[in-house]
Amino acid sequence: MNSKKGAARDAKSVVTDKIRKVEEKDIKKRKGALKEAKAKKPRGSKKAAKAAKDPNAPKRPPTAFFLFLNEFRKTFKEEHPDVKGVTMVGKAGGEKWKDMTDAEKLPYINKATQKKTEYVKTLAVYKKKQDDNDEDDATAEESDKSKSEINDDEDDEDEDEDLED
Repeated sequence: MNSKKGAARDAKSVVTDKIRKVEEKDIKKRKGALKEAKAKKPRGSKKAAKAAKDPNAPKRPPTAFFLFLNEFRKTFKEEHPDVKGVTMVGKAGGEKWKDMTDAEKLPYINKATQKKTEYVKTLAVYKKKQDDNDEDDATAEESDKSKSEINDDEDDEDEDEDLED
């Protein structure tokens, strides 16, 4: 009989140990979820503080790899018309880019540097134009304010004269 009671106690202790472990895991999961929720709050505020992108700004130039990938994509689709996935094309292009020598990469690098210099020039022109527009807007606002203030002053004087008559 003692052996039956001992076996029952062992079974109960095993079950209670398993229950305790499950509860501890749940608690850890909940704590982890709370930590993630707290960590996400500052991230959202950083995104809100980030300035909006100007849609009229010149687009950044592609890198040498992306220039290569555009050409590679065309040849890859001709050779493998049945492959529809973008990831397969990207992976194959990446592998080929790694296998290429510096001499083979040189035309793409030259194109990328040329496009980069063009971008820098257009960006400088764009920024100068933006600065000029900002200055013009600021002077226009100042002159509008001064006109309205002058008109208000004249209206006040006219009202004073009407009251005296």
